[in-house]
This record gives sequence, C-alpha cells and structure tokens, in this order.
Amino acid sequence: MNMKNLFNLGLILFIFSSCNSTGRKAIDEEQFASHWYQNKAEINVFELKQMRYGEERDGNAVMIFVTEDFSKRKQVKVDDPSAAGKGAIKVMKLNMTRDFVTGVYPYHTMLSVFTPVYDDLSSPKITASMTEWCGQSFAQLNWKNNKYQAKLFSYFEMEGDQELAISSMAEDEIFNLIRLNPDLVPTGHKKLIPSLIFNRFSHIPLDAESAVISKRKTGSNQAEIEVIYEEIGRKLLIKYVDAFPYEIMSWQETLTKEDGTEEVTSAVRKSVQMLDYWRKNGLQDESFRKSLGL
Repeated sequence: MNMKNLFNLGLILFIFSSCNSTGRKAIDEEQFASHWYQNKAEINVFELKQMRYGEERDGNAVMIFVTEDFSKRKQVKVDDPSAAGKGAIKVMKLNMTRDFVTGVYPYHTMLSVFTPVYDDLSSPKITASMTEWCGQSFAQLNWKNNKYQAKLFSYFEMEGDQELAISSMAEDEIFNLIRLNPDLVPTGHKKLIPSLIFNRFSHIPLDAESAVISKRKTGSNQAEIEVIYEEIGRKLLIKYVDAFPYEIMSWQETLTKEDGTEEVTSAVRKSVQMLDYWRKNGLQDESFRKSLGL
C-alpha cells in the first residue's frame, strides 16, 4: 500500500470512528475500512438452482455488497455526503439479483437492502422487484416509528396495491448483518418478515411470522445460520466464512408444501471480485462479465 493510500485509509478511520455514536461494538473499524472503503463493490456470482412451477431451473444469482452514504430522513442514497452532514449515515447495501428461465420466458428478481454500519438500527429501507413476461411487481419497506411501512404493487388482481405496517425485523437484513459481523444476527425464537422475493414467489400475505434462528460452526472458519418458519414451511440456510470479511459461500431455501413434498432452491458461489463496476460501462468492459462467469 503506497503512502497516499495509507493516508486516505487513516483519514477514513478517523472520520468513521468519530461517527460511531451508537456503536455496533462487534465491528472492528480498522479491519472493516481496509476491505469496504476502497471505493469498490464486492461482486459475488452464484450458480443458481431455482425451483419454480415444480421444476428446478438453472440460472445465476449475483450479490453485490458495497458501502455508501444514506439519508436518514429521505431514506435514499445522498448525492453529496459532505453537505448531508449528520443527516447521513453509512450503510451496507446489498443488491441481489436472480436470473433464470421458465419454459419460453425469463424471470428477473432484484432485492436491495440498506443496513446501517455504525448505528444499531433496523435496516431503514428494503425493496424487491420481480419482472417476467406476465407482468411485474414491486415491494418497498421503510422503517419509520419503530415499524416497517410497506407498500406492495402487483399485476395480480387479488393482491393489487396495498399499504400496511409491520413491527418486526426483516429476514432480508440477515445477509448484511453477516457481512458486518455474524454476532449481530439474533438467535432463538423471533418474529420475522420473510424474504420479499419468497413473498413474490409464494403469494403468502406479507406479515411477521414466527421463526427460529440458529447459528453453528461447521468447520475451521466455516459457519452457518439457519432460519426455520414452521407455520409457513420455509427454511433458509446461509453458509459463510467465519472470519472477516465473512464471505457468503452459499444459501439454500426449502419450501415444504402442504402435501409434505419439499422444493429446494440453492445457490453456490463460483466467483468474487472487488470492482468499481459503475466505471466499467464501455463495450471494452464486457470482458469483466466473462471473468465473473456471467
């Protein structure tokens, strides 16, 4: 690391140590900054086996983790962090996509989760969308007044446009909490809002559901977190490296249907890169997709 980079890292550490007011004490700031404040995103590509309409579909899933400055009031990315001052917080952002085909037509899903790095608060915003040839749907959760204000939009008549409030933690936040530090993931019996993507696939009304979260070591620097919802027949299993930066190696969703049969969706990581992808938008940059396995 050259002297300029050392200086920039030191400046970052000073700024964010002074901002750590509520103190997620599980985060080692020096270690965290060395990986996440490079002005790059971590792009993880997974081989996806997605169950849909009773059959397993091959596809790709991508998890993009990056830190950015986020407006507390507007709950959007700030354009000018220096001007935002105390009105902004640092967040870990996850953008997660799934792409697969059912017969003749394609599916594309996207989940976005914004989780405070230093403030011990619920993720202020979570959004999810699904597009396929039949139509599209969109969901947005905003954390306000100690609950999620949810807005749901769908092309299905029985779902239509909805607004509701749910006072509960969201399952989708767990991925970001693992990346910050797995110690931040609560365990035991909890009320959780199931994955918004699961909600779109299952059409189960969105609400807080009873769940049990467990965490266990599975080997040297290997661990997993499991979330089980008995009432709705859902299980999520996330396997990760139990050492900073806590990389997610695979995840698996199991849906137990009313007749007892199980449908298993799985994703196993096949590549990872730190990349300032937003600057790689020329035709010559398409080679990066090949190196990522896309």
